[in-house]
Amino acid sequence: MTTDSLAGRSLIEPDDLSLKELDRILTLGAHIAADPGRYRDVCRGKILATLFFEPSTRTRLSFEAAMQRLGGTTLGFAEPDASSTAKGESLADTIHTVSCYADIIAMRNPKEGAALLASRHSEVPVINAGDGGHHHPTQTLTDLLTIRSVKHKTEGLTVGFCGDLKFGRTVHSLIKTLARYPGNRFVLISPPELELPEYLVSRVLKPAGIPFTTARRLEDTIASLDILYMTRVQKERFFNEEDYLRLKDSYILDKAKLNLAGSSLAVLHPLPRVNEIHPEVDSDPRALYFRQVQFGMYVRMALIALLTGAPLPEENE
Repeated sequence: MTTDSLAGRSLIEPDDLSLKELDRILTLGAHIAADPGRYRDVCRGKILATLFFEPSTRTRLSFEAAMQRLGGTTLGFAEPDASSTAKGESLADTIHTVSCYADIIAMRNPKEGAALLASRHSEVPVINAGDGGHHHPTQTLTDLLTIRSVKHKTEGLTVGFCGDLKFGRTVHSLIKTLARYPGNRFVLISPPELELPEYLVSRVLKPAGIPFTTARRLEDTIASLDILYMTRVQKERFFNEEDYLRLKDSYILDKAKLNLAGSSLAVLHPLPRVNEIHPEVDSDPRALYFRQVQFGMYVRMALIALLTGAPLPEENE
């Protein structure tokens, strides 16, 4: 296989990738998960810059671990005050400067559209690690690889999205991507205030002919699901703390609710969780969110290798 179609490109949203390219990344991610040692030197001499203008633990460390496991190195910052934007430098200038030092950039920014702007001022590929409530494409790749690993497919599934569907960028990205695969059905479980934005319904679900239903109670729908995608109610997306406090405990998955589900249910969560999944669920074999974290590192290894045009073992065989 060749990496030419992806080498040198940026990834701002999942729609930037064709289904064939998505499959290429997921297949490579699965190969890396099966034998990570084969890929430990493919990015030797390359540098990843992680520019995180918004706090993150898992995503930033996952990117850094991915690059280091590929044999590369990392540089960057984890807080906006650590960059020259705190002095008034424009994002465009920051990106242009950093792209002179690195071979690839992973950036998180609280402002929607920031990643697209960055890609237009960078000399190297930019990976969107989250831009406000817009997109989080590498989390979508993580979710897809996890789903494929346990269901052996990404189509013909009934997927329940539960919690904050209004502000959850991971939900938005995954829904848009799963809607491209045939036969998928969605159950949208949320309070009225946190329903999926209308533009996703009118521009994505309806044009694609995706069957979907809405629900208010998780226990009413959990038995019908192949995948349950839990999300936290995100305090940082609310302008009114009173609204956040009223809604933050709307949905909590515990053993009692999980006992209503089928044995083949897969429970996913992009993390971090607050209290929307009770710790008693962690030991259930259907709880896959910590395995999901590991798949995230492997799929980011695949993406970095492909976007940087790294030589891959299977291409030399």
